[in-house]
Amino acid sequence: MARVNNQIILAERPQGLPDDNTFEFVKKAVEDVKEDQILIKTLYVSVDPYMRGRMENAESYIEPFKLNEVIEGSSIGEVIESKSDQFKTGDVVTGMFGWQEYYVAGENEVRQIDPSIAPITTNLHILGMTGLTSYFGLLDIGKPKEGETVVISGAAGSVGSTVGQIAKIKGARVVGIAGSDEKISFLKDELNFDGGINYRATDNIKDDLQRICPDGVDVYFDNVGGEISDAVMTQLNRYARIPVCGAISSYNKEEQDLGPRVQQTLIKKSALMQGFTVGNYSDRFKEGAKQLGQWLQEGKLTYRETIREGFENIPGAFLDLFRGKNIGKLLVKVGEREYV
Repeated sequence: MARVNNQIILAERPQGLPDDNTFEFVKKAVEDVKEDQILIKTLYVSVDPYMRGRMENAESYIEPFKLNEVIEGSSIGEVIESKSDQFKTGDVVTGMFGWQEYYVAGENEVRQIDPSIAPITTNLHILGMTGLTSYFGLLDIGKPKEGETVVISGAAGSVGSTVGQIAKIKGARVVGIAGSDEKISFLKDELNFDGGINYRATDNIKDDLQRICPDGVDVYFDNVGGEISDAVMTQLNRYARIPVCGAISSYNKEEQDLGPRVQQTLIKKSALMQGFTVGNYSDRFKEGAKQLGQWLQEGKLTYRETIREGFENIPGAFLDLFRGKNIGKLLVKVGEREYV
């Protein structure tokens, strides 16, 4: 019996927060597998904030999604048919095959995962792109030193929670900013952050920062932008470093995002503010993956996953990123392995 491939395509470019009109579910016949190709059954799909930017028809560091085509994103799947010498049925692989249940891939499009090293889902976060983003952004730009204070916004997400743990490994004092008491408890009780601020509950985030960071802020890992980052900027120490990883607070704004100008602060504090994407470090991925894997095996890193189930729930899970409903990495499980 022929397999049917359920796909989610970009039906229209959103204005503000995406909605049901942004996405369309379609069914396609699964393509035939040709020489040097494999058929992958999708097991897990990653939803990530950067995908919102790709829904815009605007120049960026990565090309926008195309209308009426499958939404690309990091996924994990199982090889269920192979005409490649490099893969056999039952192999678990990861790649950018995105929001669809099946995908025919060339043998060089995907990377094999060893399920014996760690749960396969870790390749979509702490051992994958978000882990590498945390590793290079913090260590290459932030350069935390022992005893310094590192503040992280979006701290309970996949990147933020990993950044904080790496900063602790380097001997820094770590403060996380997140959007619920549950998230702050996660940061302090499970990840050993030294302090936390629930930005939804505080009356004055500047006062809270001054209280929790009495010696100022040496490294600010910025995942959110907006008013939270404006507040942290007022607490910077001289020679502070600011890796700018994301600006989720503005991704769904329909009007231009305005705020305090940072130039005078950067000059007065001789501070460094640098944007980056993980792709900047593609030639060093093996280095980062090796170190992250070692720390994970040594028990120096841990993680939390928020897993939704069901292919039909992918768009809703994606929107939950902007509602702050996840702790750690948000994934969607869409299939079970056929070969175990």
